Amino acid sequence: MLIFASYGDVFHAVARNKEVVHTYKGHKARIHLLQPFGDHVISVDVANVLIVWDIQSEEEYLQVVFDKATFAVSAILHPSTYLNKILLGSEQGGLQLWNIRSNKLLYSFPGWGLGVTTLAQAPAVDVVAVGLVSGHIIVHNIKFDETLMKFQQDWGPITAISFRTDGHPVMAAGSPVGHIALWDLEEKKLISQMRNAHSTAIAGMSFVPGEPLLITNGADNAIRVWIFDGPGGTGRVLRSRMGHSAPPTKIRYHGQNGEQILSAGQDGTLQSFSTVHERFNKSLGRGSINKKKSKKKGLQHDTMALPPITAFASEVAHQSDWDGIVACHQGYITCTTWNYQKTSMGIHKLRPEEFSKNKPVDIYATAVDITSCGNFAVIGMSTGRVDVYNMQSGLHRGCYGKERAHEGSIRGLAVDGLNQLTITAGSEGLIKFWKFKTKDLVHSTDLSSSPSGILLHRDSGILGIAFDDFSISVFDIETRKIVRKFSGHHGRINDMTFSPDGRWLITSSMDCTIKTWDLPSGCLIDCFLLDSAAVSLTMSPTGDFLATAHVDDLGIYLWSNRSLYSLVSLRPLPADYEPSMVILPGTCPLEDVDVAEGEETCDEMIEYDSPEQLGEQLVTLSSLPESRWKNLLNLDIIKKKNKPREPPKVPTSAPFFIPTVPGLIPRYAAPEQENDAQSKVVNIGVLAQKSDFYIHLEEALSTNKYAVPLNVLKDLGPSNIEIELRSLAPEGGGSVEVMLSFLRMIGMMLNKKYNFELAQAYLALYLKLHLKIVSSEPSLLEEVSRLSTQLEETWIHLRTLFNQSLCVLTYMKSALL
Repeated sequence: MLIFASYGDVFHAVARNKEVVHTYKGHKARIHLLQPFGDHVISVDVANVLIVWDIQSEEEYLQVVFDKATFAVSAILHPSTYLNKILLGSEQGGLQLWNIRSNKLLYSFPGWGLGVTTLAQAPAVDVVAVGLVSGHIIVHNIKFDETLMKFQQDWGPITAISFRTDGHPVMAAGSPVGHIALWDLEEKKLISQMRNAHSTAIAGMSFVPGEPLLITNGADNAIRVWIFDGPGGTGRVLRSRMGHSAPPTKIRYHGQNGEQILSAGQDGTLQSFSTVHERFNKSLGRGSINKKKSKKKGLQHDTMALPPITAFASEVAHQSDWDGIVACHQGYITCTTWNYQKTSMGIHKLRPEEFSKNKPVDIYATAVDITSCGNFAVIGMSTGRVDVYNMQSGLHRGCYGKERAHEGSIRGLAVDGLNQLTITAGSEGLIKFWKFKTKDLVHSTDLSSSPSGILLHRDSGILGIAFDDFSISVFDIETRKIVRKFSGHHGRINDMTFSPDGRWLITSSMDCTIKTWDLPSGCLIDCFLLDSAAVSLTMSPTGDFLATAHVDDLGIYLWSNRSLYSLVSLRPLPADYEPSMVILPGTCPLEDVDVAEGEETCDEMIEYDSPEQLGEQLVTLSSLPESRWKNLLNLDIIKKKNKPREPPKVPTSAPFFIPTVPGLIPRYAAPEQENDAQSKVVNIGVLAQKSDFYIHLEEALSTNKYAVPLNVLKDLGPSNIEIELRSLAPEGGGSVEVMLSFLRMIGMMLNKKYNFELAQAYLALYLKLHLKIVSSEPSLLEEVSRLSTQLEETWIHLRTLFNQSLCVLTYMKSALL
């Protein structure tokens, strides 16, 4: 149910791999051994103190201190079926069997004169395997204190031992060099070796009970599951999870879905990490000068391995047809291509032809980019030379400038989204624009300082430039002018990334800060401080995550974009803003009270009550939904459509005796006509009570304040509005004066230019209902004619503005780029 994990002098019990349910504090030194033991857990620290803890109450049950000179505890084991007993191994070579409950030493084993590194329980009762620093493995019976068999490995101390329990008498033993030996316990001989199972020491190793599966891990940041299903008794990798064995140096999102992050590490590998699930992770392997020779020599003796990748560029277009990634290596002139689909290194080695035979020492590739179509790679050199290569064939397609593009080394290069321009930045302080196809120089800009790197946002044509003096400039490649300048970092700028819409530029620096600059306002809107500097960062193409890689840290950290999920104040930060230290994101949920309080204040800051009208000259619409005013003219049609059909009438049955008219001549009586149907229409004019709207309109005749009746009308639904307007007429219980008051209310709305669409709708319905009365009353006719001119003036002004906007839009859509 629980996993115990220690760091420093504290250890935790973790449930469901994410919830810390218990914390155990009491050690004064670093804990290096843990042993779960029924309802208890045993921990041993490097100061040689053993503590037995109660798991639930987190209290110490027992504490034993050993003398480091005579018995330094180096291994711990609970032998099967030995109730309340543990076996301890020491660096001096002796073993001790203790009863924890009574706190008694039951037996001391003399040992073999060599330090014990690990203890493992064999499938047989009373039998344990003891790993020694000399590489010996002793299979020992602790009941009779006799050695059953002895094995030796020549790879250094034994790091881990495990036994198969699926019916095969096999023992596996790990070594510091990453090899695993498999021993047959019946034949007492070596079955096979699994060489280079890990590139570092085997840290942990365990067979799955009753299964031919071995799980191993090491300091190379990998965990592997091996299955033993083939001939010869050796294992093959069934599945694995791995990260970089050395810190990543460059990370970039791959593709447009924001689900894969490509990462190049100091271990020389290129890996792809999925933000969705770990099972989609891929390793593209290590760079190699000659793959065939490397495979023959093996990992340990590989002299063909390329140095770590310093910069790379990837593109998804045509990645299924040919290589879609190009990378340059530390201090190396040759650039390599990589294939994401095949998860391997590509077929081409890109370097100038004159260096194909002799390799210069002081010339190397410094910057790379790949075009958005995936057809061409552009590579910049430390000499100032910039070359173009075809990604499909690997052929050289020309270079910029006569001999070289810049006097100094290339610090950065970029190709625009339409393959029209290539932008190069040199260490001498120049940025040059070249025609991509003809390789002609178009424009050159002298910068204030030497650039350390550039980054182009292809969609908007915005170029971010980081300088050696820790400042940042933003360059518009259309106008070829610097449009923004930012300063505030106090260390070398490591990396930059744009948000997908190009509004934010996010930068990381050696001063351990990550800053977000808002380009439209030219302000710093976010800044946070970390305990280690971010060497590389990249923003998701969907804008939901920021990924960062840090100094001496193997992981890639994801930061969520809070502006997608909640209201965040994007006000400029003050000049004297002191960023607070932020803990790197982890899998454990942190209860951070301060952050929550900070969010509340941000939300308070951003609250903004919009006025009903921004300016008196502006025509303002109401914020009512369309259903309140759009169908006012068509209400009678809607009611007709929605009217339920009358149920079928049952015919009246004929009487049994047909009635006759009395008289001499017998005649049948005519059927009586039903005259019960009375008119259900009531004369409202006699009975109607005056509504609130009517009363407020009457009052407005004297006060000339029409805001109150307008607000009453705005709260009503379409049917109620029609009833209110019908009741204004004299036959509906109203009067000509109130009808005049309504027209003045519409005039006030048009004067103030607000609720513009409501004024139109209400006036249209009014005229539809009362056109006869309006035409017969001179006072109403005069008011309506005045409203007509007012409406026309406002509409002509609006129509002019609409036409101007449409004209500009049409021009921009049809103009040649």
